[in-house]
Amino acid sequence: MPLMKGGEVIAQTLVQEKVPYVFGICGHGNVGILDALYDVRDKLQLISPRHEQCAGHMADAYYRVKHRPVVTLTSTGPGSANLVMSLATALSDSSAFMAITANVPTSQHNRAPFQELYKHNQADFAQVLRPVVKRSFQPTRVDMLPLALRQGLDTMVTGRPGPVNLDIPYNVFQEEADVELPAASQLDRPHRPGASDADIAAALDLLAAAQQPALFIGHGATLSEAGPEITELAQRLGIPVITSPNGMGCIAGTDPLALGFIGRNGAYPANQAGRFADLVITLGTRFDDRSSSSWQPGYSWNFPKSQLLHVDIDPQELGRNYPPTLGIIADVKTFTRQLLNALDARPAISAQRYAPWGEQVRGWQVEWEAFVRPHFEDSTSPLRPEFVVGTLQKLLPGDVILALDSGVHHNWFMQFWQAKRSQSMLNSWGYSSMGFGVCGALGAQLAAPDRPVVAVVGDGGFTMAPYVLCTAVEYNLPVIWVVWNNFAWGAIRDLQYGLFDGREIGTAFYNGQTGAPYNPDFAAWARACGADGMTVKRPQDLAAAIELALKNKRPCVIDVHVDADVRPPSTGTWQLPPIPYKEPIFGKAHVA
Repeated sequence: MPLMKGGEVIAQTLVQEKVPYVFGICGHGNVGILDALYDVRDKLQLISPRHEQCAGHMADAYYRVKHRPVVTLTSTGPGSANLVMSLATALSDSSAFMAITANVPTSQHNRAPFQELYKHNQADFAQVLRPVVKRSFQPTRVDMLPLALRQGLDTMVTGRPGPVNLDIPYNVFQEEADVELPAASQLDRPHRPGASDADIAAALDLLAAAQQPALFIGHGATLSEAGPEITELAQRLGIPVITSPNGMGCIAGTDPLALGFIGRNGAYPANQAGRFADLVITLGTRFDDRSSSSWQPGYSWNFPKSQLLHVDIDPQELGRNYPPTLGIIADVKTFTRQLLNALDARPAISAQRYAPWGEQVRGWQVEWEAFVRPHFEDSTSPLRPEFVVGTLQKLLPGDVILALDSGVHHNWFMQFWQAKRSQSMLNSWGYSSMGFGVCGALGAQLAAPDRPVVAVVGDGGFTMAPYVLCTAVEYNLPVIWVVWNNFAWGAIRDLQYGLFDGREIGTAFYNGQTGAPYNPDFAAWARACGADGMTVKRPQDLAAAIELALKNKRPCVIDVHVDADVRPPSTGTWQLPPIPYKEPIFGKAHVA
């Protein structure tokens, strides 16, 4: 066996696994692997953003677009601590990357050297990450690396995807051992378990008994790339499809059967379909509070009055919030294909059976359109939110990747954006991390260099991570950031207004000298970094700015001043106990 340094084992393994990128920042703790990365730089590129959190969000977004994991590299101490939020975001949304963190040398364990966490256990940083990864590995010798690497690579993508951590004492990068590279991982051979024949028969029985079925699809559908099968099933039976944010695009948002998101800021037809469905077929979703109106009966769902067929690859999600009538542990793509194949033997289960239900759903769609559509043409300064969403929908090409950050703008896009294809709408949903859309757009652009990537981000979120412009210029990544500038932490300000009789504190941005609304000149900021920058204060200027940014194919910031006093119309509810929840603005709850 060849004598190899630990850093070489890691670098050569990643090359063998065809991992194209390491997103990382150098430090004294990981300097021992940098020379090994230099030797393979033509096959494995080190991309160095200006903050470790950004590296993690980039890796997360890369996986969401490509469904192939990459690696992050951070130094011991603060560098790796900065990765916690990125890992929590990825774990919450079932996204995978390998976080290689450095630790203090084994010869100094438990002696309190520079940046060791030792209060409860020596070199204890892996315990910091334990709640935010699927598994943490801590190989302390070079001969332990091959097994840890293989196990880590497999753990990421087996079952429900998620990030893993390899915490490596920094002497291991430079020490040598007689080792062989690990055997090939499962990265190219994803497991796709199916349902039993008995479960498929039981699922068909539920469909045969239903009059008003609805599909509810989530990130599990996206991860299994089940869009074609779900679209075929929906169209074959005429069943409406409700989507969680990370399920958007599995069925084209323009399809008449696509009802969009559900919950407080969901679309009215989606909430109505959820309220009145007698069977909900749930594919790869988990019924979190925002997609279930905080589990209040009649606002989005009516379980157990409605029957529930719940399919998920993760058994922990079955029955977490609603006990299923039938729970099935299976890959969504495999299950949906099984169901389609089995329908041939059940001719009574047909679109004709559900046609009256379809007409009812179409009536709700007409009502909703009549209510919201006029505002999409409103010409106001500052710009009306619907106008911004509608203009981007018209102008951005069908293959655009939209990276959304956390903020009030996200509510508007949840309610009205129509994703045309899968893996094209990136959301930090479970953890709602500010900075994910700002930084993740860079990883998305590396995953799909030939597609336009547009990040729609709040002014607060962009100010948290403006260093992304440096990375975009350094690596020639033509990402467009549309800054939703409302001079506030708008989502929280609106919560305060709604819950506390219009009182507000700590959410608006003001100039301390003049008292006027304040933000930096984001366009000038971009130009100072070497990117393009434009400011849009009038509706007639937005289209030209978007078209120019797409044409130039350069990093660009478009600072769009948006009306802060227009709020998304709630069609469900959301509760922050013990504060009472609000009634919908449009529509009303219906407890069956």
